[in-house]
Amino acid sequence: QVQLVESGGGLVQAGGSLRLSCAATGSIRSINAMGWYRQAPGKQRELVALINSGSSTNYADSVKGRFTISRDNGKNTVYLQMNSLKPEDTAVYYCNGVIREFITPRNYWGQGTQVTVSS
Repeated sequence: QVQLVESGGGLVQAGGSLRLSCAATGSIRSINAMGWYRQAPGKQRELVALINSGSSTNYADSVKGRFTISRDNGKNTVYLQMNSLKPEDTAVYYCNGVIREFITPRNYWGQGTQVTVSS
């Protein structure tokens, strides 16, 4: 069974950096797009960054120039490098992947990792 396992969250001061990792494990035939979403308390889950199989990227306006998404296809892993963090970046960050295990690609989510930015 495919799983997405996240790591790298934590507490950081404003202006600091964190790097999130998300590894896809299980019986994987192919991975299409992978991305990061976040959900702050009382708010809806929102897209942070996406990267497709060709490594084209897309970012939310609020993180452009500060966050960088990348992937290592050999390791089935996606990363999110977060620099110049702001208190408003505080949220639970979720990894997402469109992954083909059998015939039809399915949408998978990680368990979430907390990122807290103190002012």
